[in-house]
Amino acid sequence: MTEATTRRLQRLGGRSSRHQEQPTTETPLVAILDYGIGNLRSAQKSFEHAGADARLTADRSLIADADGVVLPGVGAFAPCMGALQRTGLDDAVHEAVESGRPFMGICVGMQVLFAGSDEAPGTPGLGLFERRVTWIPGSVKRPQMQWNVLSRRGPAHRMFTGLDDPIWAYFVHSLAPEMGDGTDVVATCDYGGAVVAAVARGNVWAAQFHPEKSSRAGLGILANFAAEASSYRHGRSAGQRILADFLARADDRRGSKPVDLRSAGQPLDENAGDPQTAGEPVS
Repeated sequence: MTEATTRRLQRLGGRSSRHQEQPTTETPLVAILDYGIGNLRSAQKSFEHAGADARLTADRSLIADADGVVLPGVGAFAPCMGALQRTGLDDAVHEAVESGRPFMGICVGMQVLFAGSDEAPGTPGLGLFERRVTWIPGSVKRPQMQWNVLSRRGPAHRMFTGLDDPIWAYFVHSLAPEMGDGTDVVATCDYGGAVVAAVARGNVWAAQFHPEKSSRAGLGILANFAAEASSYRHGRSAGQRILADFLARADDRRGSKPVDLRSAGQPLDENAGDPQTAGEPVS
């Protein structure tokens, strides 16, 4: 175990020995909303790697019982909104957010949290954030399909707890939310200018990039969300233990096999992402 990980575990009050393999009663139940859009298994597996009991579900009772709720999304804005409405999970999103439980939107699942999108001008979004989603600058190639560095903004946010700069994340998108006044923007990336990469307001986190495709840095973000979910149900010390166990597991994996740039959460080539190799969670 590295000295840096040991120090972080000590700050969290966690163990510096190998983690327990069996889930505990503090393992957070995370509901990943399954509304018929794309293959969501990679998101589920990544949350499991991060320490959550992750369930793909459209069951409203299970969603109501979950400690944290995640809205992934792939494809286009209008089909995602249509699928949410057909399944009734648009209401489940509002209920989860209003309950105060940790909530996270990913990629198009982030975009539909906004008022609307220039991709589908006639389709309203969920309106949790008042502004719109707009096309990224036409001066750069669309979509952005590559690794890019996150630039943190504003006060330190729990989404990035324990992550060292530079934080590399994997993007596949042609649109992003407007910057607005920037008060809820916690990270940007540089792609033809500053592009909103992550926002947070209260119990709502959202990422334009794919944490589940962003190797160890992405898993760290998901582990921070799992810790928030455990804290919501069992108190802050439980969340700290969930995060400490994740750090121990991550360090065990790092020490058990060679670590190349990809497995460290960075692209092999900083100037070009490889979608054929970037999309697998760390095993």
